[in-house]
Amino acid sequence: MKHLLNLLAAIALLVWGTHLVRTGILRVFGANLRSVIAQSVGNRWTATVAGLGVTALVQSSTATALIVSAFVGQGLITLPLALAVMLGADVGTSLMAVVFSFDLSWLSPLFIFVGVVLYLSRQADAVGRFGRILIGIGLMLLALRLVGDSTAIMTKSPAVKALLGSVTSDLLLEITVGAFISLLAYSSLAIVLLVATMAASGLVPLEPALGLVLGANLGSGLLAVLTTAKSAIEVRQVPLGNFVFKAIGVLVAAPFVGLWLREVRPYVHEASTVVVLFHLSFNVLVAILFIGFTQVVARWVTLWLPKPDKTMVAGRPHHLDPSALDTPSLAISCAAREALHQADVVETMLRGMLPVIRNNDLRLAEELRKLDDHVDELYSAIKYYLTKISREALGEEESRRWTDIISFTINMEQIGDIIERILIDIEDKKIRKGRSFSDAGMAEICELHARLIDNLRLGMSVFLNGTVRDAQKLLEEKARFRDLERAYASTHLNRLTGNTMQSIETSSLHLDLISDLKRINSHICSIAYPILDSAGALAPNRLRQAQLADSP
Repeated sequence: MKHLLNLLAAIALLVWGTHLVRTGILRVFGANLRSVIAQSVGNRWTATVAGLGVTALVQSSTATALIVSAFVGQGLITLPLALAVMLGADVGTSLMAVVFSFDLSWLSPLFIFVGVVLYLSRQADAVGRFGRILIGIGLMLLALRLVGDSTAIMTKSPAVKALLGSVTSDLLLEITVGAFISLLAYSSLAIVLLVATMAASGLVPLEPALGLVLGANLGSGLLAVLTTAKSAIEVRQVPLGNFVFKAIGVLVAAPFVGLWLREVRPYVHEASTVVVLFHLSFNVLVAILFIGFTQVVARWVTLWLPKPDKTMVAGRPHHLDPSALDTPSLAISCAAREALHQADVVETMLRGMLPVIRNNDLRLAEELRKLDDHVDELYSAIKYYLTKISREALGEEESRRWTDIISFTINMEQIGDIIERILIDIEDKKIRKGRSFSDAGMAEICELHARLIDNLRLGMSVFLNGTVRDAQKLLEEKARFRDLERAYASTHLNRLTGNTMQSIETSSLHLDLISDLKRINSHICSIAYPILDSAGALAPNRLRQAQLADSP
């Protein structure tokens, strides 16, 4: 019983070490890995090589699948190229299995010691996160040695020997078990290494071990499908296509397991090497066979998971992918995209406000007020999503971006509330009472409204690109808008002295309206403050013009 517990503990340690390495690398190099993939998808071959390289570093084809799926969801790469990336990703993770199959246990104490020192001394920066990666690698190497020691002891037990002697190969059962434990472990790499170690110690016969490896490959594909099950359709298409590759590959390879073993065994004496070479051979074969069929499988997947018709503001939040939360840089990008979607809804409200004022359109006013509920829902969803991102895993730039997104969504939510209140006032004080603004007053409102639309678009650009020059321009618009609002308030009062009936009837509403428009503009211009502050371009009460002049 003690030896069985030792074996289970070693397996758990192996899975945990794999998890530490995967999450650590994604946190340190996540943005760079995404950039490598994005820049290497010119054709199927470069996409495959990019997937191989990234996954060899991350040690998880599932993690690569999540990154590539998000790219497809954002429209950055096409589905066939994403599937080519995944073919390379599967080869990459099998190459890492070959590397870890060598006896590197002597490096384990060194990696763990150095990793702990770096992590405890520099937790908040990239050095500390790199230490976390070293700890994970050290634990993996230690776990593999412990698995080998535990299985070596267990194979000496008479009961275990009797059990192994009664085992007959049932390929379908082995594939099913391999897929199941791969799902539980959240890592096909850990399971392949575990099977290789057990085969080397004699706890698992070689032919059943190869069946378990096929199951582990199938399980890793199914894992990505389940992980993205609640994501947008575009995100789910990549894991499904990759699972199709793996399933067909398993069906093709399964009848030839015994033949492969008989041909290779005379030349490879280490049982663990046989297992990892079979894993590598399977994935290389699948990549070679299917690299020319990515378009075909992409069409299948598109038929099985067709993209739904979406309006700009319909449905649930589309970009907040839960599967991206393990990759902070990717999750931040998802939140930023959803924040821009929220701004699009606010722009729809702002644009529709003027026709309501001009045409007394009660139906349009009601539709626009309902959009404010959607703006509030988006704000809550984005805020909740951001709170689930580990702040400790964020670098300085990502942490600043996290704060910028929160600030941006708050401003958009408040603008939506102001527009809703304006619409209610227009309905109660103008439309239902049959009043109208004077021609001069209406011209002033149209001028302010046009400036608001332009400033909102500029604000969205500042939020997206973060250029100092545009942020400066946006903040200058705040002063211009304030001066214009004061001037129009003054001219309105002058019209009152002329006893203009229209101006008298709508005086309170007119002054409230241009004041509310100024408040909306203030929220829009607030987008510029974080950009200028991070550039050191803000003084306590005014812009540092000299510094801004030198900024790009």
